Amino acid sequence: MFFLEVSVGQYLGVGGMSVVGQLAPIFKGVGYSAIMMVFLENVYYIIVITWTLFYLFNTFMDLPSLPWSDCSKGNGTWATVSCWAPESGIPYAESVAAMHNISEADTETAVEQFWKNEVLHASGGIEEIGEVQWDLFICLIVAWALVYGFIWKGLHNSGKLLWVCAVFPYIILSILCVKALTLEGASEGLKFLFTPEWERLYEAEVWIDGGTQIFFSYGVGIGSLLALGSYNKFHHNCHRDAIFVCCVNSFTSIFSACVIFSILGYMAHQKGVEVGEVVQSGPALAFLVYPEVVLAIAPSPFWAFLFFIMLLNLGLDTQFSSVESLMTGLVDNWPEQLRPHRKKFTLGMTVFMCLLGLPMITRGGIYVFQLMDFYAASGLSLLWCVFFQTIAICWVFGAKKFYLCIEEMIGYRVSMYWYVCWVFLAPAFMVFIFVFYFVRYSPITMGAYHYPAWGEVLGFAISLSSMLWVPGYAIYYLLSTKGSWSEVLRQGVTPVIKPRKEAVMAEEKARLT
Repeated sequence: MFFLEVSVGQYLGVGGMSVVGQLAPIFKGVGYSAIMMVFLENVYYIIVITWTLFYLFNTFMDLPSLPWSDCSKGNGTWATVSCWAPESGIPYAESVAAMHNISEADTETAVEQFWKNEVLHASGGIEEIGEVQWDLFICLIVAWALVYGFIWKGLHNSGKLLWVCAVFPYIILSILCVKALTLEGASEGLKFLFTPEWERLYEAEVWIDGGTQIFFSYGVGIGSLLALGSYNKFHHNCHRDAIFVCCVNSFTSIFSACVIFSILGYMAHQKGVEVGEVVQSGPALAFLVYPEVVLAIAPSPFWAFLFFIMLLNLGLDTQFSSVESLMTGLVDNWPEQLRPHRKKFTLGMTVFMCLLGLPMITRGGIYVFQLMDFYAASGLSLLWCVFFQTIAICWVFGAKKFYLCIEEMIGYRVSMYWYVCWVFLAPAFMVFIFVFYFVRYSPITMGAYHYPAWGEVLGFAISLSSMLWVPGYAIYYLLSTKGSWSEVLRQGVTPVIKPRKEAVMAEEKARLT
C-alpha cells in the first residue's frame, strides 16, 4: 500500500483529494475522507508535541537533577501518598506509601505521578473536562509556531531539516538502547515482548490496533504519501525507495520496542510485579518509560534533554508531513483560489486547528485525546478509506493498467507479488478486520476507566465524519451528473487523468518505439 500511494502521487504529480477522483470520479469522496482524517490527526497529534515541549522545558527547572527524579520533589503539589521511587534508595517499608498501608504493587513511581498529576492534572474521566492548563497552552502555541515556521513555504523546501529529523533520533535511541539493555530486569522485558499470547488473537481490539497501526506508522491512507510522492521527479525509482523505507520503518519499530520493553522489565523488577502490570499501554507510554531510564544515566538532565529533543524531532517530522498533506490536498483541489494565498491560508488553518486542540489540554484532555486517537485517523475510518482507495485504484482504474504506468516511470515491470497484494490480499485483510471488529466488539477503555455511552457515540461520530464522505459523494455524483443511470455509472468509473508533462512525453516516446 505504501508503494501504491507513492507511485500514484508520483505519476499524477498531485496529492490529496484530487488523486482518486482522477482515476475513478465516483470515488472522489475517498479524497475528502482522507483530508478529513488528516485534518483530525493534525488537531490531536500536535498534543504529543505539546507534552514533549512541557517535559523539555521542565528538564531545566530542577538542575542538577530532574523534577520527576524523586517523590519528595512533588510534596504538596503532584506527589500523593501512593508515590514511591525505588531508585531513591528509600526502602518500601520506610516509605510514605507503606505508612498509609498501600501495597508495593499499588504504588506509583515519581515518573508516573509527575505525568498524571503535574503534566495532565488528570480528572476522573471525560465527564470532568475541567479548565485549560495554561502551561500546556503555551506549549501548544510554541508547537504550532514551529510547525508553521517550517511548512509555510511547502515541505519540499525543507529537505535539510527533514534529514536532521530523520537521522538524529537513531543516534539517541541507540545510546538509550545500550543503557536499557544493561538494566536489571531488561531480559524479562524482552522475553515479554517476544513471547506470543495466542489467546489474544480472539480479541477484536488486537486486530484493529495491529492492522491500523501498520497503516498509521507507514502513513498509508491519510494522503501524506500521495502528497510527498507528487514531489518526486517522474522517472524517480519509487519502487526501490518504497522497499527501503518500509524496511527501515519496520526495523525502527522493532528496535524502539526492544528499548521500551527493556525499560519496562527494569521498572517491573524495581516494583516486584509482572511486566504486563507495570504501566498501562496508551499514548502516555513514551512519557512513562523513557523519563524513567534517563534517571539511571548520569548526568540525567543532559540525557533527558537529548531524549526530548529526539521525541520533538519525531513528532515534528510526523506533523510536518500531515500538515503538508492537508495543505497540498486542499490547494490542489482549489488551485485558483488557494495557491496564490497559500501562506495566509496555511496560517489560518494553523490557528483554527490550534483552537480545536484546546479541549485536549484541559484536565479531562487525556480522555478526549484517547478518543480522538482511537476514532479519528485510525481504526474503522482508516480501514474504510484505504479499502475504497484500493478498490478505486486497483479494481476500477485497474491494477494491470497501473502496472504499465509504473513501468513508464521506473523503466521496468515490478513483480506480480504487488498485483496479488493490491487486488486480493490487502482488500481481503481489511474486510476481515472490519467485520471481526464488530463481531468481537468491546467498548473503548483507558486503563481501568470505561467511557460513558455518550463518549462512545461521540467516538463513532468522529469516525463517521470522515467515513460518510465516500458513500455521500458517490450518491451526490449519481444524482448530479446528467445522463441515464448506466451512462452516469460508466462515466463515474472512467478515468479523467490530467497527466503531468513528463507522463505525456513518456507515452509519446513509447508510441514512437
